[in-house]
Amino acid sequence: MKQFDAIVIGSGQGGTPLAKKLAKAGWQTALIEKRAIGGTCINDGCTPTKAMIASAKAAYTIQNSASLGVFTQPAAVDIKKIVARKNEIVRSFRESSEKSLRETANLTLIEGEAFFSGKKLLTVNLRDGGTAALSADKIFLNVGATTNIPPVEGLKNVPYYTSTTLLDVEEIPRHLVILGGNYIGLEYGQMFKRFGSQVTILERSARILLHEDEDIAQSVKEILEQEDIHIHTNSSAQKIIQHPDHTLEITFTTNDTINIITASHLLVATGRTPQTAALQLHKTGVDMDDKGYIRVNDQLETNVPGIYALGDVKGGPAFTHISYNDYIILSENLLEHAGVSIKDRPVPYCMFTDPQLGRIGLTEQAAREKGYAVKVALISMDKVARAIETGQTQGCMKAVVNADTDELLGAAILGSEGGEVMSVLQMAMQGHITCKQLKKNVFAHPLYAESINNLFMKLDK
Repeated sequence: MKQFDAIVIGSGQGGTPLAKKLAKAGWQTALIEKRAIGGTCINDGCTPTKAMIASAKAAYTIQNSASLGVFTQPAAVDIKKIVARKNEIVRSFRESSEKSLRETANLTLIEGEAFFSGKKLLTVNLRDGGTAALSADKIFLNVGATTNIPPVEGLKNVPYYTSTTLLDVEEIPRHLVILGGNYIGLEYGQMFKRFGSQVTILERSARILLHEDEDIAQSVKEILEQEDIHIHTNSSAQKIIQHPDHTLEITFTTNDTINIITASHLLVATGRTPQTAALQLHKTGVDMDDKGYIRVNDQLETNVPGIYALGDVKGGPAFTHISYNDYIILSENLLEHAGVSIKDRPVPYCMFTDPQLGRIGLTEQAAREKGYAVKVALISMDKVARAIETGQTQGCMKAVVNADTDELLGAAILGSEGGEVMSVLQMAMQGHITCKQLKKNVFAHPLYAESINNLFMKLDK
């Protein structure tokens, strides 16, 4: 049994900096990783998907450049080179992170899969064989989540892709069917449509993007449909079989209507599930909810003193930047006794379709449900000077305003560089800058952010 001051399980975007921070503070720290340094974000999440989305954007730009007076040959997409470029970026990020970890004093990197064998006791099945027994007073769980596989008849008997495995596809799918019309499914759908695939998306709910206002979700749907992406809402896959020619036959219902489509490739993007089963948390007494997410308090501590959870495994907003903020909260509380918490922290996020959807704060619907007196400012991107100049006029800017205080409650920016504009409004929210001040503020011309002036002028009408 080897004793440490701290053990971190999982080298994601919370676990890696936390392990380094504790080690640099003099704590004897172990970081355990079963797969690859960097977790989902670096290996099969943010980094690789955004690298490939950039290739899809380039192909789309070439194919649609005539409207800007630029004529060229149709874009030829080499999926193997796109994947190779993505792999090189991932390798660079991962190796840089691993090198930094191995050079950190007081930090032991252990490659293997950990599970609890007793109260704050861990056994690690080492990647190169054998086991190790570890213990620590402070243990941090950053094991993340994985693709949820729905109970569709025949699904387990046919080849299907997840958001991880589709990143290494060796051919452009002839017809990609996606189960799930949320953020991951929509990003992948547009990306592969731009690579040349026929794309069909099946969404069980009445509309895509249930966490967004209905008008924003409808705008996204219309933008994707303009690219000839077929989106079926109120649609649920019932049965999947594979034919001798390797095509997949998918039977699905839309309301009460039975439909059949054939696909060359199938992507399952029906949500994520926490990777807690293998941890054997019952042996150390950590509570989970009925979905397997670890319960934590506002300072990320579980019901067992000294055991903490950070990142996607604790439920709530599943974003890299939230995992990183979890690390900041834990390190400040443990090393500086700061007493900070996750309560009321901002939760910005961005969906990297083209155009992007940047979001912060409350939706209009949520604000009204909470009882706020609400004003809504809305401007179409075809009224934004920068968007007109660049030929990227799809989408809109929407702000939800507290009518009593004139401060922002939330914003949705569906447009080119929507995430960057959203971040400006996030800073305004955190600084309690009023909409009247934003309306009069001086922004550089001609930025997308400059239209924040025009957006809040809408409240005068």
